[in-house]
Amino acid sequence: MALDLTGLPPTPAEIQAFLNDTSPHAYEKVVDRLLASPRYAERMAFRWMEAARYGDTNGYQTDGVRDMWRWRDWVINAFDRNMPFDRFTVEQIAGDLLPNATLDQRIATGFHRNHRSNAEGGIVPEEFRVEYVADRAETTSTVWLGLTVGCARCHDHKYDPIKQKEYYQLFAYFNNVPEKGLVYNFGNEEPYIKAPTKEQQRRLAELDRNVAEAEGQWQSLETRRIEAQRNWERKVARSKSPDWTVTEGLVFDSRLAGRHSLVEVSGCAEREAACDLPVVRGPAGKARQFDGRHFLEADGAAANFNYLQPFTFAAWIKPESDKGAILSHNEDYLEGQGHGLYLIDGKIRLHIIFRWTDIGLRVETAKPVKLHEWQHVLATYDGKRKASGARIYVNGEPQELNVLFDELTWPMDFKLPLRIGAGGGLRFRGAIDDVRVYRIALTPQQAATIPVRQAIREIAAMPPESRTKAQADKVTLAFLDRGAPKEIRRARSVAGCARRAPALLGIYSDGNGDDRGQTARYFRAQTRSLR
Repeated sequence: MALDLTGLPPTPAEIQAFLNDTSPHAYEKVVDRLLASPRYAERMAFRWMEAARYGDTNGYQTDGVRDMWRWRDWVINAFDRNMPFDRFTVEQIAGDLLPNATLDQRIATGFHRNHRSNAEGGIVPEEFRVEYVADRAETTSTVWLGLTVGCARCHDHKYDPIKQKEYYQLFAYFNNVPEKGLVYNFGNEEPYIKAPTKEQQRRLAELDRNVAEAEGQWQSLETRRIEAQRNWERKVARSKSPDWTVTEGLVFDSRLAGRHSLVEVSGCAEREAACDLPVVRGPAGKARQFDGRHFLEADGAAANFNYLQPFTFAAWIKPESDKGAILSHNEDYLEGQGHGLYLIDGKIRLHIIFRWTDIGLRVETAKPVKLHEWQHVLATYDGKRKASGARIYVNGEPQELNVLFDELTWPMDFKLPLRIGAGGGLRFRGAIDDVRVYRIALTPQQAATIPVRQAIREIAAMPPESRTKAQADKVTLAFLDRGAPKEIRRARSVAGCARRAPALLGIYSDGNGDDRGQTARYFRAQTRSLR
């Protein structure tokens, strides 16, 4: 009986308790206990999982993982609560279409995301997208109608109750999910929703309150911040203090005036060259003049970013040709693996490539840059695998982008050099200055300050009303980094930590499901030096 109702044998203690119970209702009490057990709901859900083709992997080729357990738990909970079958049906087929649908009702529709999905390189994406729709139509028919309708996909049959037209009428119901045929092989593919558990929802609400409190504390100091900054600016304007720039996350910074190992390229062969690149005057000091053949090479460890790591590439350029590599951590042929910032047909391009044909991200500016003129170019990537997370700035201004390819679906780890003026089989002709690599995606405010040529003391000497926004932002960021009182710096740091806290929950975990202690320790570590 225990095996039938729960799928598990009774424990020795349960057996002994039953044998010791001499009441006439001993059997009924055991049945009631087993029916009330969560194991009974799991046992009942097991067959439904089979009908729903449930799996926590994709089912094709390398069988990549995906997380469907929130839907699985919804089914178990539905059996545990003895949900009526009509409601059980409606919520799984169209829970998201119900008026004011709850999170649980939307999770219920995961029934139709249980189909196999293909991440194999070289497939025809539309072919498999259609297969996913057909899977939904045929599974729905099998489960709820008790009919195998697959034959009608290709033709009418004399004795088949379903006509081909009717098959595609059913197919049409499921042909509106905005998904792709080629899927991500390391987790769930869009479209998806965030589905926190009840405990996670409670923690997120707590974190939201922390953010509101920290932001309120930070904003309450605005008047004092302005006053303190004005006093600091008056001192800076009279001083000879060095200039300021964004250093948060900076892992490579070269003014290009020092000696570097150069490589001369002749056809497809590379050989060490003893020659040097001319030093010319650049916006940040001394720049290098590239001749379309030679380039600079440095240790690429600083730029070895995975596809889930944010980064920023930046440089001043004065191009003499509309095609060339500005900065790259990339194999030295056009379709090679790696990251790179390029000038192609006069437009700034960002490449993040695992495989050129089907696994990578490529975006470019809608407008070309100017030749024979100094311009600052900066590209950021937020580490979320999508072209929507890439930004390109020219002279601190965000640019309209064209998405050329948006399928960044595979991890990458490339032991390659960091090249300036080369990469992807391209060579730069013109001058390059102040090349930088950051391990974070700079904010628009930070990106706008880097090309500001005026030093902090020059801007501080200007009347506030005559400053550009970028100049004002540069002074403010410099003050917060260098001159702000500890109370202001601490409030800003706490507010920043509070905003990042939800993402930290999965990182700073105690391993037993309670990560609040580690998160709190992280906050203390971030602010300890400011106290």
